[in-house]
Amino acid sequence: MNTPGGDPVRRVPDAERRDRLVLRQALHPANRADDAVAAARAMTVLHATEAASVHLAVAARTDGPGPDEVDRALYEDRTLVKQLAMRRTLFAFPRDLLPAALGSAAARVAAEQRRLIARDARAHGLASDGEAWLAAARRAVLERLAGSEPMSAQQLREELPELAGRVVTSPGKSYGGSFPIAPRVLTLLGAEGLLVRGPNAGPWQVGRPTWTLMSSWLGEQPEPLAPADGYAELVRRWLFTFGPGTVEDVQWWLGSTKTAVREALAALAAVPVGLDTGDVGWLLPDDLEPVERLEPAAALLPTLDPTTMGWKGRSFYLDPAHVSLLFDTNGNAGNTAWWGGRIVGTWVQDEDAVVRVVPAPGARLPRAARAALDREARRLTTWVDGVRVSNVYASRLMRGVPLP
Repeated sequence: MNTPGGDPVRRVPDAERRDRLVLRQALHPANRADDAVAAARAMTVLHATEAASVHLAVAARTDGPGPDEVDRALYEDRTLVKQLAMRRTLFAFPRDLLPAALGSAAARVAAEQRRLIARDARAHGLASDGEAWLAAARRAVLERLAGSEPMSAQQLREELPELAGRVVTSPGKSYGGSFPIAPRVLTLLGAEGLLVRGPNAGPWQVGRPTWTLMSSWLGEQPEPLAPADGYAELVRRWLFTFGPGTVEDVQWWLGSTKTAVREALAALAAVPVGLDTGDVGWLLPDDLEPVERLEPAAALLPTLDPTTMGWKGRSFYLDPAHVSLLFDTNGNAGNTAWWGGRIVGTWVQDEDAVVRVVPAPGARLPRAARAALDREARRLTTWVDGVRVSNVYASRLMRGVPLP
């Protein structure tokens, strides 16, 4: 197996990593993206687990597009497509990146979900042959949606007896209970690239997806790349957006094996560089020069924003003392406020949807930083135009919980 190797060609200090973060990820007023698709390309993909996160991530990185224009990219032009992929997480992909994901990260998720759904169908008495039950359920959904308007999960469940059944998960836990198995079948078909989330049946800040055939939605069925080629393309884009990063950073983002990461780095002829942590990071061979220095800038990013969630090792932009205030125990981030490429707090909305910045305890913010963050708060208040956004992953600092 080919593996990347060699001595680091130079050191990339934390300050330069922060400069790269701000420059590449369109987080500076002088370098914002032109539209929603450009914002997604700047990030490789945008997190879409929370419905509002795609829109707010675009708002942070552009000057023009409002919520309606983001909806247009997602549901009319279809230049952004929601796809389950890395780490069994939903992302908004630039359309041309779908084949890479479908052949690699999404295929890995689909294989695991097929195994789990068949197991649970058998274990919970839906059928003695879980694989046969799942095959019949998949077939029924695909046949129902062929030539049909997009349908919600509830509509499909009510019409198709093949989707009937419930499973009990995590008994005794607050997040456990009895749940229909039908949404899991739809999620699997989405990971396989056969279904896609179509028009949202609610306002932009509320997720009420409908489902349709990928081939109908896009006018064609994307052809997955070979797994190695798919991983290589995802890693190539990650390195430009997030690099330098360690093997562990890339593996965490991809939700893959280290072997897959190392093979992708080798295929790309990635070059090792030294990091301030003492670890080895990786850059593309044509991206080794220091980037342009920018004056510090402020940014307000939404829950699960791809910048916040882009690395496993976060010490170069996140004070370790603030992790428990800004992330939950599973590592999911709430809203974050940034200054100069560092997380310095969070932001919240009042009852009138006015945005307010909440600095993290002990964050040292110069007067220029506070003024810039206040300007971003006013800009975002105007952008949401009276809409209050709920957060599934609200952090302790967002909820006003003090340090213990």
